[in-house]
Amino acid sequence: MIKQLKEDIKAVFSRDPAARNTFEVITTYPGIHALAMHRVAHELWKKNYKVTARSLSAFSRFTTGIEIHPGAKIGRRFFIDHGMGVVIGETAEIGDDVTLYHGVTLGGTTWKQGKRHPTLEDGVIVGAGAKILGPFTVGKNAKIGSNAVVTKAVPENVTAVGNPARYIYKNSTTQHQDQEVEEARRNYAESIGFQPYATSPNQSDPVLDGMRVLLDRLQQNEKRMNTLCHRLSLLDPTYIKKSADNQPFTQAELDILEQIRHECEAQNNQSKT
Repeated sequence: MIKQLKEDIKAVFSRDPAARNTFEVITTYPGIHALAMHRVAHELWKKNYKVTARSLSAFSRFTTGIEIHPGAKIGRRFFIDHGMGVVIGETAEIGDDVTLYHGVTLGGTTWKQGKRHPTLEDGVIVGAGAKILGPFTVGKNAKIGSNAVVTKAVPENVTAVGNPARYIYKNSTTQHQDQEVEEARRNYAESIGFQPYATSPNQSDPVLDGMRVLLDRLQQNEKRMNTLCHRLSLLDPTYIKKSADNQPFTQAELDILEQIRHECEAQNNQSKT
């Protein structure tokens, strides 16, 4: 217990430039107070002194503003900076060298018994106000941005930002594949005169997601129609010529389409400049 406390204090000096000396850390850092009381409460919880453990946890919450359920499993060199408003649920598991800032919630999304809270692997950093909700794993060295809302597993070495959280990869195969798919989708959108203003590939939005699905479906249908026309032309070589001769649009309609095409091209050129 004393060895763990010494490691926790050293972790403060390595991650908080404002820490000046050991006495100051021990007496004024609520994260250290909450963690020390949690380690005692957790041992009581494992020995089936449930009421005593919950009472100590409640006292810790009253004095520090940090609520850690005594059943939560916390690794070595854990650091809570500032700490006010941090909530860690009963079935949460935290690895070594993890850092949380104030207002972080490691919560659940169900009232059922069993694993309900997230697992944070080694080296995870969670920014102020972030909410990690559900029984999934946040991979090693992942970073959760401030005020992010995470409800699904986070891969290793990525940054999760936004609500709902989207992932920012660094030099990974997954990022390269996602970029290729998005680039192909945007090229097709431009070819048919569609310009998604004020959007980015990483932006998570229900309307944008719907547009992406529609674009993919439209492109797929266009390929199928081209294949069908090709096969019909093999059966009847005059099919393509007949289709071209039977023009379904009037001249007025063709003029309107031409105006729309020119307008789209002008807007695309303006957006590129």
